[in-house]
Amino acid sequence: MSSSQRVGVYVDAENVRYNGGYQMRYDVLRRFAAREGGLLQRLNTYLAFDSERAREDPDYAKKSRTYQQMVRDFGWKITVKYVRRYTDESGNVTTKANADLDMAVDAMLQAGKLDQVLLVTGDGDFLQVVSALQNTGCRVELVGFKNVSRQLQQAVDTFYSGFLIPDLLPIPYEPRNEWGQPGSCVRGVCTKWFADKGYGFLRIIDHISPGLWITDPRDPESPYTSVFCHANEVADEVTEDMLMNRDTILELYLNESEQKDNGLVANNVRLAFSVNR
Repeated sequence: MSSSQRVGVYVDAENVRYNGGYQMRYDVLRRFAAREGGLLQRLNTYLAFDSERAREDPDYAKKSRTYQQMVRDFGWKITVKYVRRYTDESGNVTTKANADLDMAVDAMLQAGKLDQVLLVTGDGDFLQVVSALQNTGCRVELVGFKNVSRQLQQAVDTFYSGFLIPDLLPIPYEPRNEWGQPGSCVRGVCTKWFADKGYGFLRIIDHISPGLWITDPRDPESPYTSVFCHANEVADEVTEDMLMNRDTILELYLNESEQKDNGLVANNVRLAFSVNR
């Protein structure tokens, strides 16, 4: 993508929060959206705020304001959706702060001045929005975590699992994690598994770059790295069927190979996310 390409990013923050993307880093998302040198024309996120809870819980109010300010510091426009409460005939109270309509309308109204749209959501309700954006000539990409609509994944031009984007979702027990370096904790997928031989190969995104379509780690321009994995390093909960499914996200530690120069091996491989669970 050349620098003349105009990019718009739209984040369904509540959908992300409740589907595995809690603590998603907006600074990393911004870098990911601009990885091909495009102009970030729109950076929109839609956050929920519970006014009633804020009146009763000063700590919640303070944390919400601090979080919003942090997101603003990264250059994002925030649309606040206020939580509403509904009581049914049985007296049960439900809360709702749906940003779907606002996000869809904004994306459609602004599409005329965009060349590419990045949606961050898993909500299948955006299926028609994707089609409409594509019909205006926009390329539409999608980032999601858990419970991402399969139809939505198939409708967009490219889908990226947020779990696999370096540092987008921090690893809380590794606060100084240097993603991709020996000793770091990363997430990846299995590309080959030889059950009879007791080993296979995992693939990670080493760094954010324009060449995410170059999936062959042997290509010098590829941002992907191949990691050797012995079956003894795989947790019992990770079955062979899971390993053979590209939707299975694995979390692992990287270490230098003793047999291959500049090679990496996987240690302590466990399940981060699987559609089968």
